[in-house]
Amino acid sequence: MDLKPLESITRVILGEIDKVIVGQTQNIKLMLTSLLCGGHVLLEGPPGSGKTLMAQAFAWSMSLKFGRIQFTPDLMPGDVLGTNLFNFQTNSFVLTQGPIFAQLLLADEINRAPPKTQAALLEAMGERRVTIDRQTYDLGEEFMVVATQNPIEQQGTYPLPEAQLDRFLFKLKVDYPTEAEELEIVRRHGQGQTRRDQATYGVTEVVNREHLLYARAVARQIKLSPELEAYVVALARATRGHPLIETGASTRAATLLATAARAYAAVTGRDYVIPDDVKALTPSLLRHRLVLSPAADIEGVTPDQAVLELLNQTPAPR
Repeated sequence: MDLKPLESITRVILGEIDKVIVGQTQNIKLMLTSLLCGGHVLLEGPPGSGKTLMAQAFAWSMSLKFGRIQFTPDLMPGDVLGTNLFNFQTNSFVLTQGPIFAQLLLADEINRAPPKTQAALLEAMGERRVTIDRQTYDLGEEFMVVATQNPIEQQGTYPLPEAQLDRFLFKLKVDYPTEAEELEIVRRHGQGQTRRDQATYGVTEVVNREHLLYARAVARQIKLSPELEAYVVALARATRGHPLIETGASTRAATLLATAARAYAAVTGRDYVIPDDVKALTPSLLRHRLVLSPAADIEGVTPDQAVLELLNQTPAPR
């Protein structure tokens, strides 16, 4: 299997996004991994940490049609999906498409909308189609949702339902940059630009649809050994009997971990999965799928700490 074209695709994408974003290389690799295996990504981080800009630069570099929804408490499902309006000239209803008709949809501050509006994304994320007035519209196989949310508890936020959280392949943490990274960000973006668009940042479209379809085909052919398949299953099953975890990972989570491991190996330039690939993906894939026990809440245990304990307790193949 020739991985050189995929290595080139990964390199040029990271290079273009690096023109805008400093210090988020691993998160960008995981976003690309998610795109290659048809997943969606939830970005969680403090305000002003570059989550929105990272999603925009990701779309700019790959010629993806970009749509953005700013989630607010008064947002309605029709504002997301679109609506049929009557055309008096043609004497018929015509669909006015909502922002969901895109290839990469940024759901900004998704936890500020009420549950009814959040649920409008469920069909799109699960089946890549939407239903409006009993008519189904296809969104295309490239459709991907990148949602952002603020980890700080603030007035006017709604928790995401478990069914929607499960639609996200990864929940990525966007932390504060290091001092050196923050200094570089100030040097690059401290001139007070009034416009935040592709031309201003000089991001070039370096990947097209054919490149992405090729990359997805390569990712599906990556070898996952029987020993690693057993390791993935063991990790999922270990979540179900752990004293700190009330609700563990589903079988779907195990399947997604295997799929994502193949894509991640391809992104990192290998035609086979190694145990470190699985370990690298497990926190981002499980942290939003686990429900901790009351005892864990009392002790102040976080999902990441529970996942780390599982990784330490579950033997990896050699």
